[in-house]
Amino acid sequence: MSSIHAVILAAGQGTRMKSKLYKVLHPVCGKPMVQHVVDSLDTMQVSNVVVVVGHGADKVRETLQDRVIYAMQEEQLGTAHAALQAKDALADKAGTTLLLYGDVPLLSKETLSKLLAYHEEQKAAATVLTAVVSDPTGYGRIVRDETNEVSRIVEQKDASDEERLITEINTGIYCFDNQKMWDTLRMVKNENAQGEYYITDCVAILREANEKVAAFSAVDPDETMGVNDRVQLSMAESYMRRRINEMHMRNGVTIIDPASTYIEADVTIGSDTVLLPNTVLKGNTSIGSDCKIGPQADLTDMDVSDTVCISYSVLTHSKIDEGATVGPFAYIRPQTHIGPHAKVGDFVELKNTIIGAGSKVNHLTYLGDSEVGQDTNIGCGTISVNYDGAKKHKTMIGDRSFIGCNTNLVAPVTVGNEAYVAAGSTINQDVPDGAFAIARERQTNKLGYAVNLPRKQSE
Repeated sequence: MSSIHAVILAAGQGTRMKSKLYKVLHPVCGKPMVQHVVDSLDTMQVSNVVVVVGHGADKVRETLQDRVIYAMQEEQLGTAHAALQAKDALADKAGTTLLLYGDVPLLSKETLSKLLAYHEEQKAAATVLTAVVSDPTGYGRIVRDETNEVSRIVEQKDASDEERLITEINTGIYCFDNQKMWDTLRMVKNENAQGEYYITDCVAILREANEKVAAFSAVDPDETMGVNDRVQLSMAESYMRRRINEMHMRNGVTIIDPASTYIEADVTIGSDTVLLPNTVLKGNTSIGSDCKIGPQADLTDMDVSDTVCISYSVLTHSKIDEGATVGPFAYIRPQTHIGPHAKVGDFVELKNTIIGAGSKVNHLTYLGDSEVGQDTNIGCGTISVNYDGAKKHKTMIGDRSFIGCNTNLVAPVTVGNEAYVAAGSTINQDVPDGAFAIARERQTNKLGYAVNLPRKQSE
């Protein structure tokens, strides 16, 4: 196959989105639409990718960084005019150029690869990606000649009654011989009511020059859907979510209820993991094999090893080692590392904390900026008092220690190995290895005193 190049048109403002956010940056399954398009091309060994930007150009550059070449369309004068802005980057290149759109995020690598292969097989000057739909209303129709080549594309408003019965539509996506593309684009006129230059006119120009124009029909028309408003954005989200879920299930993941399970595009999951209803997996989350995630687990940018169980909990930007258990109702905040076979239970919040192998933080506890050793038990109601109003401080707890219920650990403080802290203590000094620490007022009983206290009158 010859060298492949791509031009992505992403300069439109997208006024129908009614949004401050530039249209192609609206996310679908966790990534901006234009990033989905670029990611698909990354897997296809495309030599040069040019993104034509206009409105919101700086934000697009922030998103795509130096992964692509940028071309600016100062005025939005139609699709042919937009494509022509990429000429300086590609005009001297040989090969085939894909013309794509930043608001068509569902187009798969498989469909693009088949389109390219068909284009080269047909030795065409251009190949149109088409789709056969049940209701073609509003779309340009593909009119083929007696040899089954594309003779022209006729828009809905210009179509005859017979042409309106055609169900093969133009998706607006093309393959071009790169050199012929630029020659043809220069010949496009703007003699229409809108005064714009349309890429569809390239078909008629090429046919008048006796060049071959082929058409390749997408197997799944939904892949070619463009997103112009919030309704179509939700439709694209639903389609991609279904495709992502099906991919994971075919790779050995059990999803009990796909309709209530949300997995973003960059998530990876090992085989024999089970996802229960209302699970949300976002960002660059990675989950190992034989895990049980959910119900109602919300994970963002998490690194989860094998055989981990998580339920009814929110976890973000942290790591969980094999065999650990989290939840229900735990909150794992960034930079936390839960060790192998450790247990974090209900109403526990951890932030920037290490929990050692086999240790237990079973319930009603906050540990921030802390390190807990192996096989240590953290009792109910333990608080690491890590903030003095100006700075955060560290709490260190050793191996095989026991922290009694309702303990305050006033950082910076260290509790050694095999140490014991009595329930109800406020610890503000280090506890040596093997020591027993108790820090609470001695109990005083005032006999007969309670009878003199006022009591609430029963109603």
